[in-house]
Amino acid sequence: MKTITNPYVLTALACTGGMLFGFDVSSMSAILSTPNYLVYFGPNDKITECPDRPGALCSPGPSADVQGGITASMAGGSFLGAIVSGLLTDRLGRKKAIFLSCILWIIGSIISCASVNVGMLVVGRILCGACVGIASAQVPVYISELSVASIRGRLVGCQQWSITIGIMVFYYVSYGCSFLGNRIGGDQDGRGTASFRLPWGLQMIPAIVLMGFIPFMPESPRWLAFQNRHEECLEVLGQVHGHGDINNPLVQAEFQAIQQAVEEESKSGSGYLDLFRNGMAWRTHIAMFTQIWSQLTGMNVCMYYIGYIFAMAGQTGNIALVSSSIQYVINVLMTIPALLYLDRWGRRPTLLVGSTLMMVWLFTIAGLMASYGHFVESDTPVRWKVEGAPAKAIIACTFLFVASYAPTWGPVSWTYPPELFPTRLRGKAGSVSTSCNWIFNFALSYFVPPSFRNIQWKSYLIFGVFCFAMTVHVFFAFPETAKKSLEEVDEIFNSGVPAWRTRAIAQNNKTEQLARDIEVGKASGPIFTKDSASASSPDSESKDEAKA
Repeated sequence: MKTITNPYVLTALACTGGMLFGFDVSSMSAILSTPNYLVYFGPNDKITECPDRPGALCSPGPSADVQGGITASMAGGSFLGAIVSGLLTDRLGRKKAIFLSCILWIIGSIISCASVNVGMLVVGRILCGACVGIASAQVPVYISELSVASIRGRLVGCQQWSITIGIMVFYYVSYGCSFLGNRIGGDQDGRGTASFRLPWGLQMIPAIVLMGFIPFMPESPRWLAFQNRHEECLEVLGQVHGHGDINNPLVQAEFQAIQQAVEEESKSGSGYLDLFRNGMAWRTHIAMFTQIWSQLTGMNVCMYYIGYIFAMAGQTGNIALVSSSIQYVINVLMTIPALLYLDRWGRRPTLLVGSTLMMVWLFTIAGLMASYGHFVESDTPVRWKVEGAPAKAIIACTFLFVASYAPTWGPVSWTYPPELFPTRLRGKAGSVSTSCNWIFNFALSYFVPPSFRNIQWKSYLIFGVFCFAMTVHVFFAFPETAKKSLEEVDEIFNSGVPAWRTRAIAQNNKTEQLARDIEVGKASGPIFTKDSASASSPDSESKDEAKA
């Protein structure tokens, strides 16, 4: 069977899992404020004929608590998926775990598409969420273990880029579908369902495409080595990093480093509790907070509930939907610089600049709303309005907030955690850190509608304070890992150097040991062949002992 070996093609395929999450974000933000959705999933006793559009039905839709639950059900399922993904990926392999996530997405999409009530919609979204939880936890691990150090940040960062592309593309798909069915007075008549069923059905397509390509993708070489499948590990390294040549000096040096790491790691445990033993607790806390802080920036809240934000700024209807889409375009475009330069910038400076800028925009939005806004009575979560120039300034700050998140915390939150751990723990570490992302996503998705309703503009103060706290935390606790091989990252944590002084170490040492190994390989010729790799595995040794 022909194997796909181009690292960029493999990354594009693997990151389809991120695109699925983007689909959910934008489909909800584009659909939850439309009349058809509000009437169909809102309480029956609140449905009335629209006073300004005779013949059309109107409803305030699900209550703030119910809508929060609908939105948060996706994140709840993602939390469950992320938790079990560590066991799945260590037992089945990275590829099979991603394949299983696609199956869950398709089943969940079918249930969502066929939903006849809120309960059925929640079940469908939980299953879709389980897919996203598995994929979001293990796709960065898979890409990290296939990548060379020099472009690892760029490739893993594509996970975030695929999310932004999924958000943008599916927002416009959902917006186009909003014109399906009868319209009265230029808007939906509140009687159709195709406008939200079709998008929830179309979102299955990328998962089906990914399932078709997974058999042609190689397994993670580091996972193979840890399973004592050393011959396959060497073959994959040759395919992906040596253009099919297992005798390539880079391949030989990398295989030797992996072999040594596996030998050392085999003496230690690989369970969930081991993430908090033998000096790993500090790394685990960093990985967990990378994902937690990414959520507490408020970015995904902004994406889910952009309709509410624009309603506060006085924009409604199609104008609000089109205006909202601008932030999705900004999100896609502003992620590109990180893909090009993240490995050059480093992880620490990128995170620090991002959180500082976001703090500025959030406090500015809160100040504008407090100074120029006023309370309005409403059955919806939107009970604060701003008009005129201040409203335009709020929208501008929202766009600047997105532009600050996109090249910083967006890609780094996926790139950074897998770099912190050895192979024996990387899958479970991805599981735990990503589960933190989703449990906070769940909490915030549920919290924000009541928050907008009850404390209005003060919601932005909360997220601004979070951005200040994460800036301090990153400065004192997060070491630099850019341009280090996954096997070399241990040196950073074992050095005892404070986090704020590790950038120089990352720059000065880079991959010196790997470079020396490559030079040795060029001089002495290939050390490992398929036969020697197979013979070096513990399984082979035990078989020889059995024969003896």
